Amino acid sequence: MTNQEKSADTHRKKFVGFGFGPIQSGLMLLEAQSSGNFDRFVIAEIDQNLVNAVRRNRSKIFVNIARFDGIEKKLLTDIEIFNPRIAKDRKAIAAAIRDADELATAIPSVSLYGQGGESSVARLLAESIDTEKPRILYASENNNYAAEILQEQILKHCSKQKLRSFQILNTVIGKMSGMIHDISVINKLDLATMVPSNPYAVLVEEFNRILVSTIRLPNFERGIKVFEEKNDLLPFEEAKLFGHNAIHALLGYLAFGKGYRVMSEIRHDTELMKIGRKAFVDESGAALIRKHACIGEHLFTPTGYEAYADDLLERMTNPCLNDEVERVCRDPKRKLAYGDRLVGAMREALKQDVTPQIMARGATAALRYIAAKEVEIGANLDYPKNPDQLTDNHMRTMLEAIWKNETVDEYKDACIGLILQGNQELRG
Repeated sequence: MTNQEKSADTHRKKFVGFGFGPIQSGLMLLEAQSSGNFDRFVIAEIDQNLVNAVRRNRSKIFVNIARFDGIEKKLLTDIEIFNPRIAKDRKAIAAAIRDADELATAIPSVSLYGQGGESSVARLLAESIDTEKPRILYASENNNYAAEILQEQILKHCSKQKLRSFQILNTVIGKMSGMIHDISVINKLDLATMVPSNPYAVLVEEFNRILVSTIRLPNFERGIKVFEEKNDLLPFEEAKLFGHNAIHALLGYLAFGKGYRVMSEIRHDTELMKIGRKAFVDESGAALIRKHACIGEHLFTPTGYEAYADDLLERMTNPCLNDEVERVCRDPKRKLAYGDRLVGAMREALKQDVTPQIMARGATAALRYIAAKEVEIGANLDYPKNPDQLTDNHMRTMLEAIWKNETVDEYKDACIGLILQGNQELRG
């Protein structure tokens, strides 16, 4: 190595990730390695079996990238992986944090930031970062206020002054991803397992237009350059939740009612695809354009939102993703929460004087899914297990049970009325 190469190498960045699911491995780590701007990659992961497997595999893993013309098997190397619950490993993670330039959390929920005692994400960060070295962290959890929640948890263990050179960024991650455990699917799609000894595979789409908060640290340059900074992420977060997520759920529940197994099967259902696009453009789009047109972003224009809808409908039904309808429909109570994708999108539409008739049909289909799958939604709440036998009273009671601990507003009755109307439409 020449002196010039050595000098350049000393300026390369260090990356640390928390959690090792599909978003960490198939997005954050993948983009860090693809950038060529990092020379160290450290992962904190509490699954000791996975830690052992990666180490046995000489610090290498495979992720599978679903493109429209096939699947690329991507090898990621030089991964140092440690379990924060083990004292020796925890010291190694702390040292890596002190050395890090960019970090990323990608754990199941923001509620886990402060859990785990001395091995928690919040405590490790509080004890290991210093006041001088500028560094950023991408909070990749699916929560609009993930950065603020993490900072609050960190400040339980250190002073605000200690964080003066540390910025946590919120993210809008519209990348579809998953962990495939079914060996028959892995073989059918010819996927590479994450490591040879673990019978599951990471499968992510190639999309990588990720939005992040604007960096406020003076002269800081990101090593992961493909991400796009925005001064105000909230409009884009709403487009993801009430556009991307809402239409994905709508199509998933309607696909379940039609007996489809994977989302790519609906590509040839002209009627269903037309319904999805109409809900996307005429309901979600109409509402969000009225709300956010003032910010001057192309997305919140008729042509911009139509392009967004068409791109996502194509991506949602990519055969190479093998996106199972059952996965899309999972956790219907959360998806029917008053502020979440289905009912939340309906409320946003109503606020903008847009009638969310199709979105209401998606919420109805979610209630029918609950009945078909016998999902428990309240103590002693009885409802027919045959979706076609659900009456208006049954659905009203089910919604009341789901929203029992939530703060509702003046749009509640309008939402319920539209959902009951949707029940009549789905029953024919």
